[in-house]
Amino acid sequence: MHDVTVPLYRAAHGRTGDKGNRSNISVIAWHPELWPLLLAQVTEAAVAARFAHRQPTRVTRHVLPRLQAMNFVLDEVLDGGVNDALNLDSHGKALSFLLLELPIQVPAALLPLLAGPPLEQPD
Repeated sequence: MHDVTVPLYRAAHGRTGDKGNRSNISVIAWHPELWPLLLAQVTEAAVAARFAHRQPTRVTRHVLPRLQAMNFVLDEVLDGGVNDALNLDSHGKALSFLLLELPIQVPAALLPLLAGPPLEQPD
């Protein structure tokens, strides 16, 4: 069986917040069986690369296995903070959508667990 590339939002949903110039983004698996692949692929390095254009000074991942969730803290990523930024879209909430577009690899056997319309199983 082959893996299929899908955006992260098919396997997880997110919650976000911001405080000053720091954003936090939680990623929560839609199904417990998807948790191991999220843990393996949605790493600090992957998130740092996804936000490289925002130049975070540090990305920290906090893993919450009982919830099949993780929380990422991105430092110095909000253009000085919501109240200081000239960027109208500097809230941490807007950044979750960027992370949820992260491409991930899902084994064909797990495709029925993804949110959204069914995907075609590869041959």
